[in-house]
Order: sequence, then C-alpha cells, then structure tokens
Amino acid sequence: MIRKDKLLRSLWCWLLLLPLVAVVVFPLAVMFLTALKPASEIYVYPARWLPQQWQWSNFSAMWTQTGFGRALFNSLLVSLSATVLTIAVSVPSAYALARLKFRGQGGYRQFLLVTQMIAPVLLVVGLFKMAASIPWFDGSNMTDSRLSVVIAYGAFGIAFAVWMMTSYFETIPRDLEESAWLEGSGPVRTVCKVFLPLALPAMAVTALVTFVNAWNEFAVVYTLIRSTEKQTLTVLVTNMVAGQYVVQWELVMAAAICAVVPVAILFAWMQRYMVQGLTSGSVK
Repeated sequence: MIRKDKLLRSLWCWLLLLPLVAVVVFPLAVMFLTALKPASEIYVYPARWLPQQWQWSNFSAMWTQTGFGRALFNSLLVSLSATVLTIAVSVPSAYALARLKFRGQGGYRQFLLVTQMIAPVLLVVGLFKMAASIPWFDGSNMTDSRLSVVIAYGAFGIAFAVWMMTSYFETIPRDLEESAWLEGSGPVRTVCKVFLPLALPAMAVTALVTFVNAWNEFAVVYTLIRSTEKQTLTVLVTNMVAGQYVVQWELVMAAAICAVVPVAILFAWMQRYMVQGLTSGSVK
C-alpha cells in the first residue's frame, strides 16, 4: 500500500511538471531536429518536424568548417578562470561580511546589491578604453587578450557571489568555530577545516552560476576580443548568422546544441554534489 501511494504521488508530480518540461525541452528538440536536417529540408513548406533524411554529418561538418574545437577551448578557459577568480576573491569577502562587524557594513552590502542593476553591456566602451590603455608583454595592449575578458567577468561576478555567499555563511553556527578555537585551532585552520566544508554548497551554487554567466556572455568578449583564434562559442555562433549572405541553419543549430551540452553536463554533475553537501552539512 505504501509503495502504491508513492507511485501515485510520483505520477501526479510528473503530470504537474509535464507542461514545464515540455516548455523547456521544446526549443532544444527543435534545435536538435534542425541540426539533423539537410539544407534542402529546412526551407520547405509546410514545415516538417522530423527530417526525412537524418544527416548526422552536419555535426562533423560544423566542427571542421567553423573551428568549433578552438572556440570551445577558449570558452572553457575563460569561464573556468573567471569562476576561480570570482570564488577566490568572494569567499574571504563574504566571510568578513558574515562574521565581522565594521562601520559601513550595511552600506557596503547595499552597494553590492545596487551594482547588480547595471548591465555589463553599458560598460563595454569603458572596458575597451581601459584595456587599450594597459600595456601588454608584447608591446601591445590588452584589447585582444583572454586575460582581460577573465578579469572583466570576475569583476562582474564578484558582487553577486559575495551577496549570495554572505547570506549562506550567516546561517552557519558560530559555535562550531568557537569550539575549534577552544581546542587550540588557529583562525586559518578553523576556517579551512570547520567553516569551508560547511560552506561548500553555497560555493558550489555560486561557482555554477558564475560559470554559466561567463559561458553565455557575449557583449564583453565581442568587444575585447578581435582575433579569430581567441573567440568564444557565443561569438562563433553569432558570426555564423550575422553578416552571412546564406545562413546554414543546420550548422548553426549543430553548434548551438554542442555549446549547450557542456553546461548541461556540468549542471547535472554539480547538482548531485550540491545535494550531498547540503545533507552532510545538516548532519554535522
């Protein structure tokens, strides 16, 4: 009887979630089916959902013709570097806001919140001028450097990361750190051994959001990066459509699908560890 009740409850939950799942999956399904169509079937009327000829070679053609592998490497490098930079700066700042009391603390937190109302696209001209004024090792400037994009992404993500992790850090009991201090543990050791393990769920969520934002960002990288060898996936997919006399939609959709897959895999993988972290933190 208990198993039957659980089965009915799961069935009702899936029925209620089915409209939401359909809305989320529908664009991905259209992209995937379009990526498998030959060019002659894309512009037919009336439109057909399923391709009559499944052309899997569109993915290999897209990979070789567009330089997708190079752009994928650049996106991974920039997004991971920006995530590491953001977490490295945000964790100490969030810990200070959550544990220490200082004058102007409330105003500083409000300032972090206000900065989230400024869209990055409004600052691209200023970022370009700043990058153009900073000398680089080869005698040029930082306007065509992936490091400038990483620094810009980190600057945009730090305020959100500090605000998000501060709220979670404040929920961690101080008694755990005080107990470690009474046992002779130093401040640094206490933070590393006691505090940070309990803060891993918030750090994982923040890192995931930062990575996705850097992965999907377009305006900053399009403004700062000029070389084809350094462009990311967002610029690559855009260039496949913008300024083209004939758009090969089957290749565009294949590139879009391949660009979504790494983020989906990362989200599915980290989601499991986030749940484990939350469970272990509650037990401790």
